[in-house]
Amino acid sequence: MLTYNTQLKNLKLPEYGRNIQNMVDHCLTIEDRNERTAAAYGVIDAMSNLFPIAANDADGARKYWDHLAVMSDFKLDIDWPVEVISSETIGETPEAVPYDTGIIGMRQYGRNVESMLDMIAGMEAGELRDEMIAMVANQMKKDLLADGNDDVTDEKVIRDIYEITRGRVNLRPGDVTLHEYNVIAPPSKKKKKK
Repeated sequence: MLTYNTQLKNLKLPEYGRNIQNMVDHCLTIEDRNERTAAAYGVIDAMSNLFPIAANDADGARKYWDHLAVMSDFKLDIDWPVEVISSETIGETPEAVPYDTGIIGMRQYGRNVESMLDMIAGMEAGELRDEMIAMVANQMKKDLLADGNDDVTDEKVIRDIYEITRGRVNLRPGDVTLHEYNVIAPPSKKKKKK
């Protein structure tokens, strides 16, 4: 009867394949420490032949030895040429990244535009504040056009700024001059007749 790979034990690092795993398993059965170390160097050579790019990397040799330790379940007793990772290091989970899950008022603009407008609303009136308002307002106009919105006017952008800042930035239509952006129609999918 045939033996299928699905019936064999799972590979620790499947990218190296079953033959490399068998070589590592054979290293574990060698009783003489010097022979076992020599066999481990042979396994590292085979691994570097499979993935030669990592061998040229400054940290590449260390990666091979770390992979050898993982594939042997950290049971391989040899003279390690580099400090390898430990089984405790593998099991550590990284700290959770705190994500701001707050509600975005106007999704077409995104959280960054809202946070910029919030920062601008807290600034003192002056030339810098006016320039920043103009830049953010132009970005908002581009966002509306990218969203495919038909109602893209300067007045709408000014109204949205007022709403997002809850009245802390109150502009009149002449206060900010917004650029005119041309909407480029998507290319036609029809084939041209020759």
